[in-house]
Amino acid sequence: MATATKPKTIKLTASDGSAIEFIDEIKASGGMKDVYFSPSKKYVVAFFRGKPPIGLKDRLLVITDSYRTRIFENVGGDYWKNVYCWPTSVVEHDGRIGVVVPFYDQPFFFMHGSRNNDMLGIKGHEKQGKWFASANNRAKFIDPRELGDWSKHLRLCIQISRAVRRMHSAGLAHSDLSYKNVLVDPSTGRACLIDIDGLVVPGKYPPEVVGTPDFIAPECVMTTHLNKDDPNRKLPCIATDQHALAILVYMYLLYRHPLRGDKVHDLNDPQKDEEISMGAKALFVEHPLDKANSIKAANLKPSELPWKDTAKIPFTVTGPYLSALFRRAFIDGLHNPSARPTANDWETALVKTVDLIQPCSNTACEQEWFVFDNTTQPACPFCGTPFHGKLPVLNLYSSQRAGNFRPDNHRLMVYSNQSLFLWHAKLSVVPNEKITEEQKKRVGYFVFHGNKWYLVNENLPDLIDMTDNDNRVSIPLSDKVELKDGQKLLLSKEAGGRLVIVQMVDA
Repeated sequence: MATATKPKTIKLTASDGSAIEFIDEIKASGGMKDVYFSPSKKYVVAFFRGKPPIGLKDRLLVITDSYRTRIFENVGGDYWKNVYCWPTSVVEHDGRIGVVVPFYDQPFFFMHGSRNNDMLGIKGHEKQGKWFASANNRAKFIDPRELGDWSKHLRLCIQISRAVRRMHSAGLAHSDLSYKNVLVDPSTGRACLIDIDGLVVPGKYPPEVVGTPDFIAPECVMTTHLNKDDPNRKLPCIATDQHALAILVYMYLLYRHPLRGDKVHDLNDPQKDEEISMGAKALFVEHPLDKANSIKAANLKPSELPWKDTAKIPFTVTGPYLSALFRRAFIDGLHNPSARPTANDWETALVKTVDLIQPCSNTACEQEWFVFDNTTQPACPFCGTPFHGKLPVLNLYSSQRAGNFRPDNHRLMVYSNQSLFLWHAKLSVVPNEKITEEQKKRVGYFVFHGNKWYLVNENLPDLIDMTDNDNRVSIPLSDKVELKDGQKLLLSKEAGGRLVIVQMVDA
């Protein structure tokens, strides 16, 4: 019997001078590249197929050198190592150009895979976002242990938005932002952007791809018939990334596509219908004034319910901050790129939305968390379980100058053992990639005891009850203060320090 020949190991010197090894065996193939593993499995080498186009090597060198340095070697650089799979260097072999890319972290590979003892055989495969952005895929295929809860989906959306924001601030566009190029781990709330080698450097290196269906902006769809050199052709850029980002956030939170409704524009030509539906006639499925593209609940499969029934779970369940951005993205900005929310807008709204969520009292609720809507009869929109009890809502105000506080359009919903952080106490502290380890520590927490709510002061040296101007009461460290309706608590005396006014909800 013939013995199988063991693939040989190729040794190269990369563009940064490092020694690179890879096993000469294709382990995966994408639309443009073949992937080879290193012996250590700490990195892969991805070679572009065919003759390299003019400018490819120069573009890859810029991405792996100056842009990589700009992002990873500045303040907050370590954070990006967890949210980007950024190529580190360029290699050449047998007339082909390739990039060296770190291996994905273990959480981005399926641990359990699909239902029924992994009937799809995806255990060990990478967690492409498509599995988690569809109600049908989630209900029929993915093992429930992989799904996470709604709060984790909020957090992975924050990471995606933050990663896109950083690229855009560097003047870069991803060009193919989609669930194909975003790995997610809903069980931990992590996300990672991949295929960074296709970045668009405006004015210098044009896009190599148009994008992925479902995520291509209408203006690009409408002009795909034109030559790339035609000045009227709309190519991927920061504005088209903004469209794709809005779709990603919508799909990861609502498990449906915002533009794929029941409207059919051409019964005889599916491709033409697709071009019209995603291009010139693209229409939000939840448009408040134009119902032509709404999703008809009667046509839905059981596995798509209740998520695709927009009457039962409208986009407004995401809360006031995200709802406003979805209106801007899919009504105002759908055909007007300049009106689209930025990645920074999404990051800010998502962070503020995390402060609005409440745990569902139904232990069988798959989503476990929901945005508290501040109504007289609040209930979990995902399982219908009503909320009962007293709940403090903290309305945040910040000081521009001593004694002068302005509303921040930011609320913190309290639940038992919830933490209070420094970014709640000081406007100057932002929970992003630049936050220090010390600033990540909680400064207080909330407890419900004896039918009363308390804030326990762990590290707020300036905490003062200012409800009675004539009798202000300092709350020492390790002490607690009862929360009451209309109460005013100063969290910090510093410039940008916050004052909270307590609103008690009794449902």
